Amino acid sequence: MGRVQDILAAKGGQVHTISGSATAYEAVEKLVRCNVGSLVVMDGGEVAGIFTERDYLRRVTLTDLAPRGTAVRDVMTPRIICVEPDKSIRECMAIMTQERIRHLPVASGGEIVGVISIGDLVKHVSREQEVEIRYLTEYIQGQAG
Repeated sequence: MGRVQDILAAKGGQVHTISGSATAYEAVEKLVRCNVGSLVVMDGGEVAGIFTERDYLRRVTLTDLAPRGTAVRDVMTPRIICVEPDKSIRECMAIMTQERIRHLPVASGGEIVGVISIGDLVKHVSREQEVEIRYLTEYIQGQAG
């Protein structure tokens, strides 16, 4: 099974960020514009947390806060779980399942170098299985002929 660095090599290491002082509305606008499910929250050049679609639904919508008047820092998830690029995909799936999260920032040398999602992991595993099935099919057909 592959590693996080394999996923980043395929999708790129772009990290979408937002300031903790931005509004929840601005964060949702950026999520939609960038077609992503999470933003790394920065405050003073430092990582302060992560803001996800789930944060918006649970902490803004369900609590009836005003999106245009609520700061991201007030509704983000401050506890950010990061993985290293050499972490296995299997380990990442276990972390995401155990922590009930869908996005993992990737850190190297104290810097965020990418973000992977559960969708990225599933897509990678699916591709690996396709290759394996194709190889086995060709092997079996070669043996039968």
